[in-house]
Amino acid sequence: MKQLSVLTQSPSSSLFVNWRAYYEITKPKVVALLVLTALVGMSLSVPGAIPWQLLIPAMLGIALLSAAAAAVNHIVDEKIDAIMGRTHNRPLPNGKLTAQKAIIFAFVLAISGFVILYALVNPLTAWLTFAGLVGYSVVYTMYLKRATPQNITIGGLAGAIPPLLGWTAMTNEIHANALLLVLLIFTWTPPHFWALAIHRKNDYAKVNIPMLPVTHGIEFTKTQILLYTVLLFIVGLLPYLVGMSNWLYLIGAVILNVIFFCYAWKLKFNADENTAMDTFKFSIVHLMALFIVLLADHYLLPMS
Repeated sequence: MKQLSVLTQSPSSSLFVNWRAYYEITKPKVVALLVLTALVGMSLSVPGAIPWQLLIPAMLGIALLSAAAAAVNHIVDEKIDAIMGRTHNRPLPNGKLTAQKAIIFAFVLAISGFVILYALVNPLTAWLTFAGLVGYSVVYTMYLKRATPQNITIGGLAGAIPPLLGWTAMTNEIHANALLLVLLIFTWTPPHFWALAIHRKNDYAKVNIPMLPVTHGIEFTKTQILLYTVLLFIVGLLPYLVGMSNWLYLIGAVILNVIFFCYAWKLKFNADENTAMDTFKFSIVHLMALFIVLLADHYLLPMS
């Protein structure tokens, strides 16, 4: 009777495991953050409410193509993921999902997202989003990640474009203000990722990935993180200085960037074993909060 019970439960259990595996390779938390920044790009591009006829397909299409890029990253990195402590339990290395199934899944996501954007939003947004997929999954993951310690600095552009995608989805044009939002994420990316790279230096060294702490040492990387937080502070003032936002954003940006700088200062001059990871975790909160403040500023204090 007990054996029969196990047998009758196994198909549904297997289905649940497979569903979870597919869901995991899309990096849902990362995609959610990307979609949030795209939403802010949409909101800042129009003076009033966002038309839902564009909002829904734009967010869905961007999310699907971003999820496809994340899945390709899992496929390409399967071998090194199996060795690294942080990633060895991902669905492909641990056998929950085969590479063939993951490739088909990523292809379906990418085609679906592209068709939705092309047909229901506009071709410009569809092609720019597709370019982001290629930039992250091919240029960064397949080449830059393995070729240069500046991999995340150059490759970070692919992950920085969602605000531009949101802007073009609403306006069908590339605007300087949208590029400023891209610059904000582009500047944020190196200190965000290098903090994690410091924490996982041994993992990257083990698989011969030339992350900055591996090639130039931890102290040099800490200095770069500190300098980038200063640059991020300056770039973070630009939306207010060029008239994109009001005082609410200015106050939020100053507070968030000062806190980020304090984390970077501690990491450089008074670090303990948890400081690098704490800096990495705060950087995620920093970007999410910064864009939420941008959103609140836009709707609570509309430009005259």
